[in-house]
Amino acid sequence: MTRERISTGKQGEDIAAEHLAGVGYEILERNFRCPLGEIDIVARDQETLVFVEVRSRRTDNYGSPLESIGFAKQKKLSRVAEYYLNRHGLHQIKARFDVVAVKLRPSTPEMELIRNAFDLIA
Repeated sequence: MTRERISTGKQGEDIAAEHLAGVGYEILERNFRCPLGEIDIVARDQETLVFVEVRSRRTDNYGSPLESIGFAKQKKLSRVAEYYLNRHGLHQIKARFDVVAVKLRPSTPEMELIRNAFDLIA
């Protein structure tokens, strides 16, 4: 991964975390890593545990940020979320997947939050 891509991802995650906190989410973890992969943000929205995938783009040359979360990515995120739930003994808690799409524009970043963006894929 290039430094520019890492920088874009970090900047997008910072913007997303700030926005989520501003709308009432409690950020529990950022960049949760396990042998199965990574989840960008783990948060609590009232009584619901939320696994947040952040997608950042500087241009639309490779499609919108939302278009980059296909079935394979959803399945991978589902596996990591199950690992997280197992590790923390949280099977009885409500959980969902949100996606934050960040377009890093020169003047002001554009951000879109999609709550309950997809279901757990077994």
